[in-house]
Amino acid sequence: MTISSDEIYLSVSLSEKEAWDLAQFLKRTGFADYRSQAVDDEEAYRMMVVAEKLKSNLAVIGYSPR
Repeated sequence: MTISSDEIYLSVSLSEKEAWDLAQFLKRTGFADYRSQAVDDEEAYRMMVVAEKLKSNLAVIGYSPR
């Protein structure tokens, strides 16, 4: 994996329950939730992009609630 100088690589240790709970949270969180915590729409969309990255990574390891 190539990481540019403006990227941050995170590694986090989660229990199976924590991974499942995070996946559930991310599944249930929508734009309105992000927008209520953001300073503007642009920041809310950036937050959503990050959440989608987390969801994708959780799905790869089997934590993808329907």
